[in-house]
Amino acid sequence: MTTSLGTLVFCAPCGNLLDPPISSSELTCEMCGHVTTDTGTKTVTTTSNPRAFPSSLRLRKSALQALAAEDLQTEAEIQQACPECGNEKMWFYTLQIRSADEGATVFYRCEACGHRFNTNN
Repeated sequence: MTTSLGTLVFCAPCGNLLDPPISSSELTCEMCGHVTTDTGTKTVTTTSNPRAFPSSLRLRKSALQALAAEDLQTEAEIQQACPECGNEKMWFYTLQIRSADEGATVFYRCEACGHRFNTNN
């Protein structure tokens, strides 16, 4: 019996890669001299059960997912003085809006007066 992977055919006794047949259906191994006549393509089909590979993400998957208010929070708190009102507490978030080799842009929002500004890092 030969082992074939796609269009590659290997010699069963020694494992040598056999050259494709030119005119006949017989292949002769140059290493051990074994003659191979079974050069048909072999197809192996495998299937697996989704439960065979447990996943915490798959277990949480549902048609409807409820989000808590803290899941929607995209800003973080920082102790920085607002340039408008002097309040010491601001909120910020970052976005990469320039090219990848440059720093991210930081967007600030004052909790007290609502003043907004940004900086490029």
